[in-house]
Amino acid sequence: MLAEQKEILADWFRDAAQALIHSRAGELGDATIAVPEVELDRPKQASHGDLACNLALQLARELRMSPRQAAHSIADAVRARDAGARMIDALEIAGPGFINVRLTAGARRAVVGAILREGEGFGRNTRGAGCAAIVEFVSANPTGPLHVGHGRQGALGDAIASLLAANGWRVTREFYYNDAGAQIANLALSVQARARQIEIDDPRFPADGYRGAYIAEIAAAYLAGETVSAERVGAVTASGDPGDLDAIRRFAVAWLRREQDADLRAFGVRFDNYYLESSLYDDGKVRSAVESLTAAGKTFESEGALWLRTTDYGDDKDRVMRKSGGGYTYFVPDVAYHLEKWRRGFGKAINVQGSDHHGTVSRVRAGLQALGAGIPKGYPDYLLHKMVTVMRGGEEVKISKRAGSYVTLRDLIEWSGALNEVTGESATAAELQARLRRGRDAVRYFLVSRKADTEFVFDVDLALAQSDENPVYYVQYAHARICSVLAQSQAQGGTQEQALLALGSAGDALDAALEALQSPREFALAARLAEFPALLIDACDELAPHAIAFYLKNLAADLHSYYNAERFLVDDPKLRDARLLLALATRQVLRNGLALLGVSAPERM
Repeated sequence: MLAEQKEILADWFRDAAQALIHSRAGELGDATIAVPEVELDRPKQASHGDLACNLALQLARELRMSPRQAAHSIADAVRARDAGARMIDALEIAGPGFINVRLTAGARRAVVGAILREGEGFGRNTRGAGCAAIVEFVSANPTGPLHVGHGRQGALGDAIASLLAANGWRVTREFYYNDAGAQIANLALSVQARARQIEIDDPRFPADGYRGAYIAEIAAAYLAGETVSAERVGAVTASGDPGDLDAIRRFAVAWLRREQDADLRAFGVRFDNYYLESSLYDDGKVRSAVESLTAAGKTFESEGALWLRTTDYGDDKDRVMRKSGGGYTYFVPDVAYHLEKWRRGFGKAINVQGSDHHGTVSRVRAGLQALGAGIPKGYPDYLLHKMVTVMRGGEEVKISKRAGSYVTLRDLIEWSGALNEVTGESATAAELQARLRRGRDAVRYFLVSRKADTEFVFDVDLALAQSDENPVYYVQYAHARICSVLAQSQAQGGTQEQALLALGSAGDALDAALEALQSPREFALAARLAEFPALLIDACDELAPHAIAFYLKNLAADLHSYYNAERFLVDDPKLRDARLLLALATRQVLRNGLALLGVSAPERM
């Protein structure tokens, strides 16, 4: 049922309850009774109707009536409001006092017209209009290729940003470069060692160094004097001097950022802004935040270290900000960074990170509260995801030949698109692009298909399967199947797709064209389509893009079931066109949902 229809029904139920309260005023005396929020939910069993309302059960005790008596009174008043039976076919009292609503066929079919009229905008709303939100995700250290965990962050973060935008928010996607600290120093030392021909098993190789094959690639490029360019880093030309550690550091960071940028492009993830951790130090923002906390009396010194009184804000113990040997602990620049997010006007900030960042949450929030800058207590929001296990050929894959210690995002995309099977001159550009798209779609869909706080097993063999067991194939095939039916209809001289789409804004003509839809499967499919707008609201509020993946799989199941049970291209032109209109609406919602997840909607499979 469309949101607008549901709001009208809710108003009718609310007015009916208010009238019943008024009619009982004489018996209730001075008692003040408020009408609770009207809930109209879809029953678990389709035989119970289209909607169920428990308003009578909520009010009965205060009204000094039995729930069924209250339900009958409310139902009678609602029936009187539905002049001409526009929406309600029947109201039934069930069980202890539930009011079950059965909608008219016209009300159930109305969603088709709404979808055809609104197209890509169907499901979108303006709840966040005028508000700015920032979603920070991936934010990988430039010390190695992106791994599978970064891929899960990329899929989750991009989908959450899309959900916010669909709910009217002005969204910025941001990548935070951790380009300062010990890890970058270890990267530079590792590249320097390989530039000096020191092997990774040599005792002279840095103990905490990086040992992946990519380190040797960087060293070779540095010695060759190559120039590399990356987002926010710019162009960096190698000096080729293995003794210049600072030059090696700059080149290595740029080289890895270029590689990460390429991986993100292949993954279909883009960012609006790139923020360097080093800029927080260069611009004095870290120092300023620490000075503000100290001036506010929120810090103290002990054992040569500077501490933040995080216990004042619910932490289990106070935390070190500046170590006794000098240098800030890792959460201090995070506090300065999130203060900057707030000052940039982002009333909502969401961080998508691995579950290993759990300890950061309370410390960053405590630091922000201690600053007294008017930042809300729960700022920022965190979505912490658990690890991903990769299975291939029935066995767990633990390492990448290139990274040396973990599976890279690029590995996963290439395996899921079977890119490794196309080599040499036989690989046309079109075929490579198609396989890349297939791999990207599978990885993105799979990585958001479970709640972020659950561990996930990514089965590469399942991602390659062209069967109902593969969820992304199953959903995309539903879209392609509809495209095929429309093409067949056009080839047979049926009503052209553009003519059918034009009916979407034709008012009474569309209603008449849809009257032929009468079967339970058709109404079930229409009901599923009508759930989409409310789903976008809930998925956004709960930061739950997996709900979109679940919904799309259920919508595809409804479409496949309908297709297998009924013929679309029947001889009766009215019935044929009605079914094609329903198919067009279904195709649009499949497209809209897949777009939110960053997954393509192919016309052929």
